[in-house]
Amino acid sequence: MLKTFKLGGVHPAENKISEDKKIEVLPLPKIAYIPISQHLGAPAKPLVNKGDSIKVGQQIAKGEAFISANIHSSVSGKVQKIDAVIDASGYKRTAVVVQVEGDEWEEGIDKTKDIKRDITLSQKEIIAKINEKGIVGLGGATFPSHVKLMVPDGKKADVLIINGVECEPYLTSDHRLMLEMGEEMMIGVEILKRALGVNRAVIGIENNKPDAIEHLSKIAKNFSGIEVQGLKVKYPQGAEKQLIKAIINREVPSGKLPIEVGAVVNNSGTAYAVYEAVQKNKPLIERVVTITGKSVKNPGNFMVRIGTPVSELIEAGGGLPDDTGKVISGGPMMGKALNSLEAPIVKGTSGILIMQEEEAARKQVLNCIRCSRCVSVCPMGLEPYLLEKVVMFEDFERTEKERVMDCIECGSCQFTCPANRPLLDYIRLGKNKVGQIMRARAKK
Repeated sequence: MLKTFKLGGVHPAENKISEDKKIEVLPLPKIAYIPISQHLGAPAKPLVNKGDSIKVGQQIAKGEAFISANIHSSVSGKVQKIDAVIDASGYKRTAVVVQVEGDEWEEGIDKTKDIKRDITLSQKEIIAKINEKGIVGLGGATFPSHVKLMVPDGKKADVLIINGVECEPYLTSDHRLMLEMGEEMMIGVEILKRALGVNRAVIGIENNKPDAIEHLSKIAKNFSGIEVQGLKVKYPQGAEKQLIKAIINREVPSGKLPIEVGAVVNNSGTAYAVYEAVQKNKPLIERVVTITGKSVKNPGNFMVRIGTPVSELIEAGGGLPDDTGKVISGGPMMGKALNSLEAPIVKGTSGILIMQEEEAARKQVLNCIRCSRCVSVCPMGLEPYLLEKVVMFEDFERTEKERVMDCIECGSCQFTCPANRPLLDYIRLGKNKVGQIMRARAKK
């Protein structure tokens, strides 16, 4: 019997339109917009100035806070300016704007496709290299990877879990990466194992990707302590706590991190980026991004340089369809609608989904009928209908008491609501307000 998590979950249409499309390299942009904050935590501090000539792989911003990440140039050329540009959130954020000139790389980066299997760095050197090269979690949260690998005193990791689930509808970037860069990814898993000091790693993949399960299972035979676990298809199985429950049957307590139960979770794309950083000395300057949608002429998976405008990826997909309703960064369940197609691709961009007008339109909001469907599908055991109400009435003390901060924003509640209530919208607002209150309280 295939493993899965028990509490809640839904089964949206998969729509994996681009799963058979091999990874193509997107041409370089004419101008790159490289934000200095592409990660959870404090923005990095710019190291370059207007007029500077820079190369591919050159560090252009330094993550100085404990939770932050370095930023490197994905292109070579001249710094036009350091200015605020619109990002995927719709807000203006500081970015290094580069006029692209050729493709000149920093010395010391191995650009070849040769697979480097021998791992020569020590545990501390691996973590330092991951920090230096700006590696962050590529599953969406973009938490700085070196911080996740620094296990706090008093805690101990005994298992590394690799997230190859990709349960979000439409997205296929992780699927293609596992198929086409499987051995490099597996070496990255071994590197992460050594960084954590664990002997066991489990790669979780939903069984709608049988080719990836078979491919990685064959490669895993050449590695000690790495296994591939097929999982039942169920959304949101790619969330950390749900994946841990599905694979090792441990429950992460409310408000706690996976290390509380001896686990550390990394995305399959992160494992590949770790391989490139440690074995190839290559910073995180590009990633695989899916361009997809039911009306997209050329859906596919592209290796895209960080800072490339979304509009250029859309052009590679055949242009913006006439019946476009929304352009979403990410998938339909957890992604965010873009208000500018000039927003840049960043480290956390897994896909660009172009939704048809009919598909994207919000339905008329009706009164809650107390059906409790939102409660039954919540994978965190919350009461979304109640959270909507207490946020609506700005009772943020009650909102916190009802564990709004445990919400993983999977959207299962809103997806299943027969009254079309904007449950997730209110819950996100509540999380934002309660988060502000908690931070202010911590400073006192």
